Amino acid sequence: MSSSVGAGKDENMAIKDVYRVGIVGLEFGAEFIPIYQRHPNAEMYAICQRTQSKLDEVGDRYGVEVRYTDYDRMLADASIDIIHINTPLQFHADHVVAALEAGKHVGCTIPMAISVEDCKRIVDAQRRTGLTYMMMETTVYSREFLFVQDLYRSGALGKLQFLRASHHQDMTGWPSYWDGMPPMYNATHAISPTLALGRHQAEYVQALGSGSVFERMKSAYGSPFAIESTHIKFLDADLGAEVTRHLWAVAREYRESFDAYGAIRSFEWSQTEDGAHVVYLGERAERVEVPDFASRLPAEIQSFTTAGVYTDEGESEHRSFVQGGGHGGSHPHLAHALLMAVAGEGEVFPNAVQAANITCAGILSHESAINGGQKTYLPEWTLSDQKPFDVALDEGREPAWEGETEVVPQR
Repeated sequence: MSSSVGAGKDENMAIKDVYRVGIVGLEFGAEFIPIYQRHPNAEMYAICQRTQSKLDEVGDRYGVEVRYTDYDRMLADASIDIIHINTPLQFHADHVVAALEAGKHVGCTIPMAISVEDCKRIVDAQRRTGLTYMMMETTVYSREFLFVQDLYRSGALGKLQFLRASHHQDMTGWPSYWDGMPPMYNATHAISPTLALGRHQAEYVQALGSGSVFERMKSAYGSPFAIESTHIKFLDADLGAEVTRHLWAVAREYRESFDAYGAIRSFEWSQTEDGAHVVYLGERAERVEVPDFASRLPAEIQSFTTAGVYTDEGESEHRSFVQGGGHGGSHPHLAHALLMAVAGEGEVFPNAVQAANITCAGILSHESAINGGQKTYLPEWTLSDQKPFDVALDEGREPAWEGETEVVPQR
């Protein structure tokens, strides 16, 4: 059975069992090839890379026969159902819009884009075509997020009172287009879990820029800041978050993290890579080992929550594996979620509007910092009528954790 390539989703579009996937961008993107090869609902059909030698190296390694050095030619291949984009961030908007207009469903690595205008182009293209767009945000499919999400939805955290997140990274040695980039242009790993936990939306942001980058970098994006820190006010909620991001000239071990403070329990991410996460019951603290969630996946891809392209061959230097197997075990969850969304059997998250709200919260935080902390509202088109998952404060319990005994409830 073949999907209706070139048309939007409607009640007449055929749902098929296996979807042909094309991956463009084979550095980080190569990580997903064996996942799609083993997924029961995917055929790892084609790969695309500008450099022929790199294309052939990866194609030969994984036995992918259909290969393109030209993205437009790849999009013209009517056999492809889904395009998974892993190209440099400045190309995301053009590549996503072209794929949607070519009749392909799209999963694209973060960020959605690096301008508000480009995020709007993607939202408009998705609405116009009716096809699936998913921002492949790793943090909200990591084992840490899934663990905290379970705690929250079970009521164990109680009312959410505040969230904090950070992404510390030294980009020295990365491609030159990163030099001087405003930290908040690539902050989705930190912003997304704060909004996703209760499915909230950012209403406005207020940000502070601090410190300075090297003089040679300041002219590239017109950004002087070493660190940007923003406060996000959530729409229709008495709740907010603080998010910090840096890219240059700050001494700190690599860390993607989020903390969730609830009335009953709170979760704090470990301070170091070899440290432990902590759950608090009131003021009692317990170090916890977050479980893996491979059981939520098809059996064929469960192993990829702890191993992948890099670990399979004894390599571990890629940052996605520093924090425990493909960005916290998220890679197979991402691929599975995309496939199920295309099949109409699962939720698209983050979808185009949600991704725009997350990404623009970062982009506009930089604008706020440049303008001295000016309150900056998210555009209306980044908002939807979705209602958050809110847990109310129990007015009958003071302290809020009265009667609770286990720091970490049994799953």
